[in-house]
Amino acid sequence: MATVRFEKAQRWYPGADSPAVPGIDLEIKDGEFVVLVGPSGCGKSTTLRMLAGLEEVTDGRIFIGDRDITDMQPKDRDIAMVFQSYALYPHMSVADNMAFALKMAKMSKEEREVRVKEAAEILGLTPYLERKPKALSGGQRQRVAMGRAIVRKPQVFLMDEPLSNLDAKMRVQTRTDIARLQRELGVTTVYVTHDQVEAMTMGDRVAVMDAGRLQQVDTPLNLYDRPANLFVAGFIGSPQMNLLPGRVIDGCIDLGGLQVPVPAGSAVPSDGRVVVGIRPEAWRLVGEGEGLPISVTVVEELGADGFVYGTSDLAGEEVNLTVRVPGRHAPAKGEVVRVAADPEQVHIFDAASGERLSS
Repeated sequence: MATVRFEKAQRWYPGADSPAVPGIDLEIKDGEFVVLVGPSGCGKSTTLRMLAGLEEVTDGRIFIGDRDITDMQPKDRDIAMVFQSYALYPHMSVADNMAFALKMAKMSKEEREVRVKEAAEILGLTPYLERKPKALSGGQRQRVAMGRAIVRKPQVFLMDEPLSNLDAKMRVQTRTDIARLQRELGVTTVYVTHDQVEAMTMGDRVAVMDAGRLQQVDTPLNLYDRPANLFVAGFIGSPQMNLLPGRVIDGCIDLGGLQVPVPAGSAVPSDGRVVVGIRPEAWRLVGEGEGLPISVTVVEELGADGFVYGTSDLAGEEVNLTVRVPGRHAPAKGEVVRVAADPEQVHIFDAASGERLSS
C-alpha cells in the first residue's frame, strides 16, 4: 500500500479566469480512507481526476509513496477507479467484467479466476458471476464495479460519487459495505461525494473543499465539534448549524434578548461583530420570559426525534432557526417556543473573515 501526497497541485483549465484548484496540499496516510466533500463545482472531482491522471496537473506535484506520478500515464499509476456510472460491459458476464483489466494485462486465466473468485466472495457476488449486468440491481452493479477495482490489487482506490445512482435505502447499505470492505482490505482510498452524511459516516478523515481550496481536513467528529470557519460550520451537519448575527457587549453576545457569555479564550474582533453558531440539538426549551422566542412554522416528527423550524427577531432582523426536540413532545405549527443554549455548546466566528474565534 502507499501514502498519497499532493504538493501545491494546481489545475487551471485553458481559457478560465482562475484555476479550478488553485494549489492543494494534502497527505493521505497508508491505508487511510479520506473523503473529499463539498458543493458542486468545489474542485473535489478535479482533484481526484488529477490523482487518477485524467486531468493534467498545471503546477505542483503528486506522489504515491515515493513515486512522483504527476506526469505518469493513468495505467502506470497503480490505481483503480470506481465511477459514478457503473461503466460495465453489457454483453459480458459479471465474472468477465471483473476480470477484463486483468485479461488486458495478460494475466493467466487461472490467476484471473482466483482473483475474481476472491473478490466475489468478499462482495457477495458469487451467485451472480454468470449473469449479465442487466439482470442485476443497481447496488449489485456497483459491487461489480468495485470488484473490478479490487481484483487489480492496486495501491490506491479512487471513488468518484459511486453511490449517486442508487436509491436512498441502497445508498445506506452500500456505503456501509464500502467502509467495511476498505477496512478489511486496508487499501488507501480517496472518495469524492457532495453528500456530507456519506462523508461523516465513511471517512477516517474528511477534507472539506470550497472554490478549489481545502477549508478543513479532520476527523468527522472534530469537523462537527470544532468547524474552522463559517463554511464548514454551515456545510457539516444535517440539519445544518444555526448561524446567527450577534454583537459582543461587556463580555456577552447579544442575540436580541438572549445573552450568551463569550466562551473563554475567544478572541473578539474590535468591532464586536460576530456570528454565533448553535447546533439544532444544542438548544434547550425554557420557560416563559426566558431565552429566545421562536415562532414555529414547520414541525418534522421523525419518531425518536423531531425538528422544529421557525423564525425569530434578532435586533430587527428575522432569522430562521432549527431546533431538535423530543419526537413525542414536539410543539405545534404556529406556537411560540422559547429556547436557550449552554455556553460550552456555542461556536463563535468572526463576522468579517468567517474564521472561528472560540477555542
